Amino acid sequence: MNSEQHQFLTLVGRAPARLNASETAWYLGFYPHEVPILIAKKILKPLGDPPPNGTKYFSACELERMRQDVEWMARASRAVVQYRRDKNDTQRKRRELLRLRRQGRKSP
Repeated sequence: MNSEQHQFLTLVGRAPARLNASETAWYLGFYPHEVPILIAKKILKPLGDPPPNGTKYFSACELERMRQDVEWMARASRAVVQYRRDKNDTQRKRRELLRLRRQGRKSP
């Protein structure tokens, strides 16, 4: 968000009708790299039908509803934690496999 946008939002006192992915992350309390995880898990739905590599926008009024829904926030947080857990497990298994190959053993 540039300084002009920040100044405008300060004067208006509320968020615009639609937010991009990084603004959405900030608004909901997530990191920007976690928004695609929430989209993939169908926990967060972008407006319209954007192409996979296109800019995603989200409805501010829907985000406000989600932000106040404790169950939604818990589900979204669990999804991010599970994604990280799965990714770490995969990396751990790859490291172990590489270690075994370097030692001349076959994989289990």
